[in-house]
Amino acid sequence: MTMTDLEKQLIEDEGLVLKPYRCPAGKLTIGVGRNIEDVGITKEEALVLLRNDVARCRAALAVLPWFPALDPVRQDVLTNMCFNLGFAGLLKFRRMLAAVAAGDYALAAREMLDSRWAKQVGRRALRLAKRMRGGE
Repeated sequence: MTMTDLEKQLIEDEGLVLKPYRCPAGKLTIGVGRNIEDVGITKEEALVLLRNDVARCRAALAVLPWFPALDPVRQDVLTNMCFNLGFAGLLKFRRMLAAVAAGDYALAAREMLDSRWAKQVGRRALRLAKRMRGGE
């Protein structure tokens, strides 16, 4: 993507900050002066962020040698959990991941539900465990 002269000027004037901060007016801001308190983001921008986050999760999960061989449904279950917990958080599910690697999806589903995470996310855990167990 080629930046226009105006974009370069705005980056010079506003700065390019990749984490939320408070601007001099006290507004929560990100990027190139985006006031996310008042302006927010569009649905299209939210979907771009979502797609980037899913891609980041899939790339992290790809380091697990057995992940690429999983069927798409179980890949999606682990991607969903990674999105929610972060990759480091997902790695704490050692017994669940070992069960998935061994192809014991019923045990993996039980391990998912026998967790503090399952109590926190409720129906999400039930839905994902069902998909892990049945592959559908």
